[in-house]
Amino acid sequence: MFENDKVQVAHITLKPGEQLKKHVTPRDVLFYVLEGTGIVEIGEEKKEVGKDTLIGSPAKIPHRWYNQSAGTLTVLLLKLS
Repeated sequence: MFENDKVQVAHITLKPGEQLKKHVTPRDVLFYVLEGTGIVEIGEEKKEVGKDTLIGSPAKIPHRWYNQSAGTLTVLLLKLS
């Protein structure tokens, strides 16, 4: 979507039953749920979140998203430098 030397902005869409692989990013990341509900796992903590929720994920901490709902999950992400 957008990228410069300070921030990278993108979005992810997960259909029901989809999930992302656990991964680590070298930068802090902010996630903002645009649509649906899902489960975010950051380190050892899992939390169910819904629309209009903002979540922070520190750099170098494993994280991933799950969509175990019946609807689409759409998340805006901002990778900060």
